[in-house]
Amino acid sequence: MATFMAARRMKRKMAARLLKKNGVYGVGIGYRDPANPKKGAAVIIYTDKVSSASLGLVPSMFTAKAKGSGADVPIRVVKTGKIRAHANYTGRIRPVPPGYGVGTTKGSGSAGLIVTNRSKAANRYLLSNNHVLNPNNATRTTETLQPGGADGGRPGTDRIGRLYSYVKLEKNKDNFIDAALSVPTNNRLLNPNYPTVGAIPGYVTSYRVGEQFKKVGRTTGLVNGRVESIDTDIQIDYGGSLGVLNFKNQTVIRGTTPISLAGDSGSVWLRRADNYATAVNFAGSLDGRLSIAFPVRWAMQAFGTKVAQASGASKVKQVTAAKTSRAYVRKLPANVLARIKPKKAVRR
Repeated sequence: MATFMAARRMKRKMAARLLKKNGVYGVGIGYRDPANPKKGAAVIIYTDKVSSASLGLVPSMFTAKAKGSGADVPIRVVKTGKIRAHANYTGRIRPVPPGYGVGTTKGSGSAGLIVTNRSKAANRYLLSNNHVLNPNNATRTTETLQPGGADGGRPGTDRIGRLYSYVKLEKNKDNFIDAALSVPTNNRLLNPNYPTVGAIPGYVTSYRVGEQFKKVGRTTGLVNGRVESIDTDIQIDYGGSLGVLNFKNQTVIRGTTPISLAGDSGSVWLRRADNYATAVNFAGSLDGRLSIAFPVRWAMQAFGTKVAQASGASKVKQVTAAKTSRAYVRKLPANVLARIKPKKAVRR
């Protein structure tokens, strides 16, 4: 069993050389087996490789004996990827990717996805919540700012586009989505690539209870969550003139840390397994550990859009649930889709 003293000695001997290797991002010391500390210490290599053999290590070159035991210090490879500084998702950025703060002079939310229509022109749009891009819940056009007003965004100077289309939030009726599109002043102002992830291959038609998601939002940044419930009827307090609104068939996602705080509205959840878009966050619990979201498919159907990509076409991943299973999100009936037909913003 190796001691930490021997592991530290070995780490000092090998770190400089290892860090020159392509794909190695860190070298440290820790437990050989975190679940069983009695197995002693190890040198830990943070890398995008899968094993010490794939790193081209020659064990005899980096041997250090654990004092008093004659044991070699083991190497534990931890697969990471590049180590990055945490981004400031409230700052100004051009072009604008999903997850960063956007809004109006009245406040800030999150850019959800960059989407495109199905026409040959393939215009790009920014998908977020109606209450983020259209705080008046009205047809008159509103400037879209990046950063949003809560982060110092200024009319004109920080304008990236305007409200294009939205689904009106209804009092005394059941709501299903809180969604709107902004059209940019120029397509080049929008970057389809998702922070820390890259290109999003498309969106799923369904997902199930227990599935694991991730997302980037303006306030909480990169977070993980698990689908706790679906088909959830829930009351959302918007405050102001809207007050408490009823929503039907929503998804509740739970995190072990805050995943939906003020400013995260509009951010879009991705499947952890393959990065397909799944659900649009629009509300959360007071402690931020619950995200209230609706299937992104519903927004795509309502607006007639798909996920935009820097090059090539995105995909719609069909997720088929067994007829007897109610653990999966179901599609909206045709009569509901007809009722949530988006309204076009009017330029004045």
